[in-house]
Amino acid sequence: MEVEVKLRLPDSAAHQSLSTVLSPFLRRTHFQHNVFFDGAASELSSRRAVLRLRFYGEDPETAERCVSSLKAKAVLVNGVSRVEEDEEEIDPFLGREICANPNLIGSSESRVLKRVREEFGVKESGYVCLGGFKNIRGVYEWKGLELEVDETLFDFGTLYEIECESSEPEKAKEMIEELLKDNGIPYSCSKMSKFAIFRARELPLL
Repeated sequence: MEVEVKLRLPDSAAHQSLSTVLSPFLRRTHFQHNVFFDGAASELSSRRAVLRLRFYGEDPETAERCVSSLKAKAVLVNGVSRVEEDEEEIDPFLGREICANPNLIGSSESRVLKRVREEFGVKESGYVCLGGFKNIRGVYEWKGLELEVDETLFDFGTLYEIECESSEPEKAKEMIEELLKDNGIPYSCSKMSKFAIFRARELPLL
């Protein structure tokens, strides 16, 4: 079970303010390309599941890292997300091949992709690519927390968000909210996952 605090920043100015405040704690910046898949008959989404391939690098065609992720039964309440998640690194070349031909999911030896095939009953010729979006993520180590500050680029708008995975989400949320308030940075609790926003094709109201 992945448990994360998710707080939304209203605009680029708030995102820039937070990035400036946290700049002494920056550890790395990731350029992520997220691509999603389902069965042709919505076998995954009908059971509240999604398969994602995430490429790390400014260009997915030259990315040297790819992570497959199966997520299911996501719940997002009061800025805390809980979701069943299974992740596995795969060869980026295989990931690019799957993007070009999603039916390769049906024959892959990857553990996560086997789960998709076996647990959701998608027939070998029935996979579809749903598309995806780019995310620029700053990763900060702050007061024992790993904060991920995201700029998510959809083709219909840009989302700004701060995420923090924690076994004590309420405590982590309180610490992050205090940081934001002390620095006059506006925020709200996230109401939808990035994937849900991508599928809705519009940013949720603040």
